[in-house]
Amino acid sequence: MLVDIARLLLDLVFSLFGALLILRAWSQASRLPPRNPMSQGVFQVTNWLVLPLRRVIPGVGGVDWACLIGAWLCAIIYLVLMTSVAGGMPLAVFPRGLAVAAVLVLKWGVNLVMWLTLLMAVLSWVNPRSVAMPILQHLLDPMLRPIRRVMPLIGGFDLSPLVLFLLMQIAVIVLSRLSLFFAML
Repeated sequence: MLVDIARLLLDLVFSLFGALLILRAWSQASRLPPRNPMSQGVFQVTNWLVLPLRRVIPGVGGVDWACLIGAWLCAIIYLVLMTSVAGGMPLAVFPRGLAVAAVLVLKWGVNLVMWLTLLMAVLSWVNPRSVAMPILQHLLDPMLRPIRRVMPLIGGFDLSPLVLFLLMQIAVIVLSRLSLFFAML
């Protein structure tokens, strides 16, 4: 029972922190204005890791590589801790764990898109004038726009968030299988 609780807590903490690092890189790549409450909160939570990494890893091509490398390092630490909690040898994670960690970061990113899409859909019904809506639209519109071009409104409803959510679910399944494949090598 304690092992299950430890796994749950590790999964929760590392998934959330990894998603915040990815959100930070995503918001900077999409040129989201940094003076909004969401960005400020993400910066406060992630600065302790990102700022030291930026001294060594510069941003290139509009991508904040320090955030992404930080997420990858978090995924490696997560795998080592999960292996330790399960009673395995932590060093057994290497070298396959490096690839599994990269897939895990992709999975965290896909889950982030899923949750933000769900949040945007709920807010559009409950409170479309919410302060979070412009931020969510800014982040998700580049992914929703191609779906909207292909899929027209049905009865006045925009079902593109539902399609994006479904596509992200499929991506999570594929990434889960891919991480199992790397773990088995």
